[in-house]
Amino acid sequence: MSVIDLIDRIVSHPLVQLSMGNHISNMSYDLMAFNPTAAPRSRTEFMKWYNTQSEWEEAHSYDDPENVLSPLKDWLMHFMKEFPAMNGPCAASDDMIDDPHVTSYSMGQNVVYCAFAWSLAEPAFKKMKESTKAHGVGFFNVSAEDGEIVFPDLEL
Repeated sequence: MSVIDLIDRIVSHPLVQLSMGNHISNMSYDLMAFNPTAAPRSRTEFMKWYNTQSEWEEAHSYDDPENVLSPLKDWLMHFMKEFPAMNGPCAASDDMIDDPHVTSYSMGQNVVYCAFAWSLAEPAFKKMKESTKAHGVGFFNVSAEDGEIVFPDLEL
């Protein structure tokens, strides 16, 4: 991997943050959907699992929905109709580059991390929470301190 490719990968990753002392300021509004059968059902264990998942160490690209397991993949394909992908095989067309709905996704087998434009935080939150429930997948509000963790049958 060239230095330019590495820099591009780092800069385009949704977890890139600006560090200011002990305060971390996200450059995006971040939410995550997950396969409920893969995730632990206690907050402490869930957060450990989330931290492991967000190391992005699965042996595949993280911009291809083909790597996502169902039912999460079904949710993702539906969700990307309103919030199209920034990168990967399902990337929005070049003429949409300035559309704030274009979203950066990191797609693991059991998690889909979504980095939204801050201007769409409220509608993204509402749509994602409703659609994850409708598709029977989990929802995690990454951007909130002690953010909601919602399973189809349980909220932590």
